[in-house]
Amino acid sequence: MSDDPLIIEVPGGSAVARQLEAEPPASVAAGAALVTTGPTDAEGRLEAESGEVVLSLPSPEALRREAEEVRRVLAHAGTGVEPLVVVIEAAEELRDDELATVVDGAAHTPRAVILRVVAPA
Repeated sequence: MSDDPLIIEVPGGSAVARQLEAEPPASVAAGAALVTTGPTDAEGRLEAESGEVVLSLPSPEALRREAEEVRRVLAHAGTGVEPLVVVIEAAEELRDDELATVVDGAAHTPRAVILRVVAPA
């Protein structure tokens, strides 16, 4: 199992980036998750980085609704060198209960896990 923290990639300058910096969720404050900002295109969408996309969801709220699915796809993704990526299409903020699902799932795979927020809501 991975000892690496969950990596949260968000568009630079977005509301979710500001929220995570000003009011970091417990998992970020405790070091279980690490926030990075990335370059965006002209529309403010995060430019794609590396990784194997294993799940794509419309919003952070879906992380709560689909908690078992998130855990399942991370646990059964198999071996590989690329990080596993859970994509959130748009978000204005990320809450503790939403992040907890991915942090928990990341603890059950040997691969690094990225939660990638593509666009501001």
